[in-house]
Formats: sequence, structure tokens, C-alpha cells
Amino acid sequence: MAEKNEYKIVKHPYVTEKSMMLQRLKTADSNVSLKRCQSPKYVFVVDRSANKQEIATAIEEIYKDEGIKVKAVNTVNVKPKAKRVRRRSGFTNAFKKAVVTLRPGDSLDHL
Repeated sequence: MAEKNEYKIVKHPYVTEKSMMLQRLKTADSNVSLKRCQSPKYVFVVDRSANKQEIATAIEEIYKDEGIKVKAVNTVNVKPKAKRVRRRSGFTNAFKKAVVTLRPGDSLDHL
């Protein structure tokens, strides 16, 4: 099997309100249960055929200059949603997202 490129496995960060909240878990002081989280979580859109191990190695390879180590990877297959735009029916694209947990102390500040 051919080796996959890291940038074909990990496409781009997935930026939503919830994903930004997950990134700021380690600096949350308002809630006692959130205060215990020492590991930040980052959400990425990934290739639909990639498994968790491939995603973890791709993230570590992309951010190897910063010494990032992946602690855990959780994946979610997002199904397409029905949409209507200008009286035309259609669907949004399906995609796979990965919630990547880094070891305590690591962070990707530029995201």
C-alpha cells in the first residue's frame, strides 16, 4: 500500500464555537471540572479513509518542529444534511472529523 501524505490525511482545522472551547480547556478557570483538564483538544477535518493511528502520526509529523505528541484521537463521521437554497434541494458534503488530544503542556498556539 502506498504511503499517504500527511496533508492528504489531515486536511484543515475545524473551527466552530465548540472546537474553540475544547482548545481552551487548559486555561478555563470558571468551572471546576474544566479546570482539571490539562490536555488541550484540537479538531481537524481528515480523510474519510484514515484511521486513528494514521491521523496521530500525521499530526505529529506536521507539527514535529514544535515537539507535539498525540495522547488520543477520537473520530466522528459527519453525515450530510439536507439543505434548500433558492428552491433547490441538495445535501451538504459528508466529512470525517478528528478530535486530537495532546499530552499535558503541549499546545498549538497558532490555530
